[in-house]
Amino acid sequence: MFSSILVPVDLAAGAGWQRQVTVAAELARPSNAKLHALVVVPDFGMSIVGSYFDQSFEQKAMAEAKTRIDDFARSELPSDIQGEGHVAHGAIYDEILGAADKIGCDAIVLAAHRPGFKDYLLGSNAARVVRHAKQSVIVVRD
Repeated sequence: MFSSILVPVDLAAGAGWQRQVTVAAELARPSNAKLHALVVVPDFGMSIVGSYFDQSFEQKAMAEAKTRIDDFARSELPSDIQGEGHVAHGAIYDEILGAADKIGCDAIVLAAHRPGFKDYLLGSNAARVVRHAKQSVIVVRD
């Protein structure tokens, strides 16, 4: 059914990704799809915020994220499914959409929390991905 599935994970969220990975694996197995684990290092948002960090901060953060997502892919993605780790940097929803297009994924499996009031006004990252993705999007509630 799918040949390539993107699984964006928040490595700082503890084991909140477990159901998401389980669902992605269940979707991958019938067609031997590859899983692509993605971590997004957010940008500073406002230049004034970035001015408080040394210039090598983002490079160090990206290198650490790459190490962590590769470790995650090796240890947490099922061993019977081909998997790979990826890192992106920027606005979370934009980077998820861009990575899915760049990698050539035909599905995205997202974890999403129950929306709070602020999400109804602003829209969550998951909602933006669902609205704008070219791929099928499966939302796994935590």
